[in-house]
Amino acid sequence: MSQEFELHERLAADSFLLGRTRLCEVRLMNEKTWPWVILVPAIAGIREIYELPEAQQQRLMTESSTLSRAMMEAFEGDKMNVAALGNMVPQLHVHHIVRFEGDPAWPGPVWGTQTPVPYEESGLARMKQALEPILASLA
Repeated sequence: MSQEFELHERLAADSFLLGRTRLCEVRLMNEKTWPWVILVPAIAGIREIYELPEAQQQRLMTESSTLSRAMMEAFEGDKMNVAALGNMVPQLHVHHIVRFEGDPAWPGPVWGTQTPVPYEESGLARMKQALEPILASLA
């Protein structure tokens, strides 16, 4: 991980650090409506996946796939949304959102659907506990 890496201020404000992989910071979005985890490659100045060296691109895809599979199994979702939009935050980050038929945004995207519903302390602790084995699978 680069010593020059700094997390974008908006990502820092909107999420909680869960841990780190060989490539990424793993962060939980402060939005309890959906199980929503973000991978942020800890590489300074990267905005797009194609800007990563090939080995890091492959590592990101492996971590993303592992995270997606584990989250779907743990939360028994109907669909996994994976996106690297970067329209509001230019720093490369990849969203992993477990979706459920009938959730508040279904079948559309989650962005702009509702005002974010932040975690309370107890709910955050439960979510972190549920994500612990998933983080271990990313090691």
